[in-house]
Amino acid sequence: MTGKRNDVLCIARAEIGVRELRGNNDGKRVAEYLAYTGIKVPAPWCASYVSFVFGKAGYAQPRTAWSPAMFPISRIVKEPKPADVFGIWFPSLKRIAHVGLVEKVKDNWIYSIEGNSSPDGSREGTGVYQRLRHKRTINAYADWIINN
Repeated sequence: MTGKRNDVLCIARAEIGVRELRGNNDGKRVAEYLAYTGIKVPAPWCASYVSFVFGKAGYAQPRTAWSPAMFPISRIVKEPKPADVFGIWFPSLKRIAHVGLVEKVKDNWIYSIEGNSSPDGSREGTGVYQRLRHKRTINAYADWIINN
């Protein structure tokens, strides 16, 4: 893994364990993630968390609270690598509605770090968690390290 990818993941790992204050997209650290993307508490914050991590690693982009915006065509990749962004499609919303970071790939599994999640993988969770997701549950991957 390149130094840049490792830098992003070290910052993401340092946030594991952050929890919402009252389980309502709130709390000091959640407010910092949201503020990084210009959003006020309470609001869904998975994309803001990913943006915050990249910002702390020295990247100007991505910087969005809107999860579908994490996947412009120029950033889409077929095979995920560590520190790539993954997106999960929600048919009821007809869009990608949850994002996180790929920590590592093993066979058909993605080890992830994601904000506004939970141990069961909810998109409206209560904190920053490490998760294990099957590749078939992922709709898209985006590489924000290359050409950034």
